[in-house]
Amino acid sequence: MEAILWIVLGVVLAIAEAFTASLFIIFFAVGALAAGGVAALGAPLLLQVITFAVVSGLSVAALRPIILRHAKSSAETGDTPFGLEAIEGGHGTVLEEVDGDQGMIKIDGEMWQARAFDHQEKYLPGERVRVIKVIGATVIVWRDDLPNF
Repeated sequence: MEAILWIVLGVVLAIAEAFTASLFIIFFAVGALAAGGVAALGAPLLLQVITFAVVSGLSVAALRPIILRHAKSSAETGDTPFGLEAIEGGHGTVLEEVDGDQGMIKIDGEMWQARAFDHQEKYLPGERVRVIKVIGATVIVWRDDLPNF
């Protein structure tokens, strides 16, 4: 019975991590699942609690720094950006008028849905714009009045 309680606690903590994205609660979920495994083997409650504490503590101490180091953006690490990070700050050419609600631009040969950062601005076909942010499959753009960097 105790094993089931530990497993349920582990699942609840894992679900809680999904809502917080803090990369902290998940390690306690791992500890709870380890304690559930020990409980399933018939260990006394004290050993279960010790297993929970030790596995949770070791997970936080050993794994969290590694995960956080790999979660940094290329701007923070100095690496060459790729994927969506490479698009942000890049240039595009307006294909269909871009305003706050709709539009289409071309970035490096690919067509992207675009919206103007300032909803009162309009960019006409042929104008050059700079990508401010990528949200899903839509880019938020601004007039390209900044120098290349």
